[in-house]
Amino acid sequence: MQNLCVFRGRALLTRWTLGFTDTCTMRKGSCCMFTSGVIGAVLLIMGTGLFVSGLFQTLIHNKLKGEITLTEGSKIFATWKNPPPPVYMEFFIFNVTNPDQFLKGEAKPHVTTMGPYTYREFRPKHNVSFVHNGTKVAAYTKKIFVFEPEKSVGDPNVDLVTTVNIPAVAVINRLKGAGFWVASGISMYMGSIGTTMFMTHTVQELLWGFKDPLLTRLKTIKPETDEYFGLMLHKNSSDDGEFVYHTGEQNYLDFGRIYTWKGEKMVSFWKTNQSNMINGTDGSSFHPFLTKEERLNVFTPDLCRSIHMRFEKEVELKGIPAYRFTPPRDTLASGKNNPENEGFCVTPKKCLDDGVLDVSVCRKGAPVVVSFPHFHLGDEKYAQAIDGISPVHEHHQTFLDLNPTMGVPVRAMKRAQFNIHLERVSGFPLTRNLNNTIFPILFLNESVVIDDASAARIQKLLLIVTLVSRFPLILVAMGVILLLVSIILAIRFYQNKPSAKKDTSYVPVSAKVDDQDEKNGTFIGMTPVDKS
Repeated sequence: MQNLCVFRGRALLTRWTLGFTDTCTMRKGSCCMFTSGVIGAVLLIMGTGLFVSGLFQTLIHNKLKGEITLTEGSKIFATWKNPPPPVYMEFFIFNVTNPDQFLKGEAKPHVTTMGPYTYREFRPKHNVSFVHNGTKVAAYTKKIFVFEPEKSVGDPNVDLVTTVNIPAVAVINRLKGAGFWVASGISMYMGSIGTTMFMTHTVQELLWGFKDPLLTRLKTIKPETDEYFGLMLHKNSSDDGEFVYHTGEQNYLDFGRIYTWKGEKMVSFWKTNQSNMINGTDGSSFHPFLTKEERLNVFTPDLCRSIHMRFEKEVELKGIPAYRFTPPRDTLASGKNNPENEGFCVTPKKCLDDGVLDVSVCRKGAPVVVSFPHFHLGDEKYAQAIDGISPVHEHHQTFLDLNPTMGVPVRAMKRAQFNIHLERVSGFPLTRNLNNTIFPILFLNESVVIDDASAARIQKLLLIVTLVSRFPLILVAMGVILLLVSIILAIRFYQNKPSAKKDTSYVPVSAKVDDQDEKNGTFIGMTPVDKS
């Protein structure tokens, strides 16, 4: 009887222990299921709400708008004053191989391209000062050119080039309305000192200046005449005048936008107010958060006007995504094809066709015409008039690759060609066979690519912006994962839950007392058995 009681106690204790363990396991599973479900739902709702409201994106955008300003102490101000990426200016000069045949009218001109002659360009800003109660900043941009022989095809002090005698053409152009006899007298005088329609000089002289005999003679008549001529004469260590820029502190869209140039809000070279407007930036900086639909305006002193650019395609450089903006065909289209450009034709009866711009009004009367290299995007007749001219989009287009988040240029190619308008002038026999030829002199490529250090800083900043902007999506993803975990736990919980229906059956149980071999009797034990 004593053994029966002991055995029954042990059986009951074992049953209670197993039941308690199952109950605890079930409660833990139920607790995990409930907790993950609640947290997942909260994260999903919170992430969705933040994503829809755009709170984090607004916060990071406002932070960047506050940082990207031309104000003392801002992260971008120091690099704006002294840009770290190297800028290179490449000159490609057109050498005329048949000047005599062209002047006789026997053949159209044939040119070969010499270049590049490359110069490292330093562009520090000086005399920087805040004006208009600190809402604008004034500065001069000094340009310093240093020759880079390893990036050039030859020695500019040795290489000779034959091209149009620009000082002579400028003098002839000035005497268009002077009358036949005056023009004839000047023509004979020019012939007596050996002046012709073409000249041969070294590349160095053509670019940076030489003493011209015709200009030297004119200086005796007009003392204010500069007896030196060069396409880049007085440009080294010079600036384009004072620019006043918007800081962007009041409106981020105004960041870097030009307020005045040389004290004026508009230029006065062209016929209409629209053409004389100074629009956009100087091309070195743009506002953050650019879109593909934007029209970017850039004012260029070399062109004496503003031009616009449109989105072309997405590109990537050094791991930085960028939008490529480039001038469309209508930028230099004639007034008849683009009414916006009607004001750029100062002499209505002598308007040029698509792709070229007469800038003589801001070149002291010299018949200078600007285009893109090889008359890219211009009327076909200009390229067909010259042997050796063949426009190629990839080699001759101007473009800006801008990171849309920061508005920072990661790569830029500013390409422009300078030409001379050659036409017949009464009283000058040298021009008798000329027929309104836009004659190419040279084209330049001013390029910049972001340096590695600046690229690394931008990559880190873009990563932070991306993570913060996408934080709501991270919350949504975590919420979805936790909800899935909760569902899986629920399925497993209900699959493993024991049936509530139990039955009791009686089975014989034998017990041994200590080490004795004899049976003390047979006892009846009760154990729960599942109903089958």
